[in-house]
Amino acid sequence: MLKSLIEVKKENCRIFQVLLLNNDASQEVEVQEANEVDFLRVQEHLKQGGSVFITSKNSQKLNITEEMKRARRNRIKMKTVTAFYFDHV
Repeated sequence: MLKSLIEVKKENCRIFQVLLLNNDASQEVEVQEANEVDFLRVQEHLKQGGSVFITSKNSQKLNITEEMKRARRNRIKMKTVTAFYFDHV
């Protein structure tokens, strides 16, 4: 039972990708990946005039069978992505 609980927890683990963009001549981008978003860092970056893009990243890849590959080729599939973009506080 404990093993199944651990497996469920691993499946629900979400990795967030935070892109901190500098709005100056350098236009540098800092990328952070973590289980939690550091909103204090995001707020500080926004106060300094930068922009922030936050999205989640899939934590695992699924094996696709041949039947699923054929079905994918035969139809157009839309994917929904949730993302947030901040350019000021």
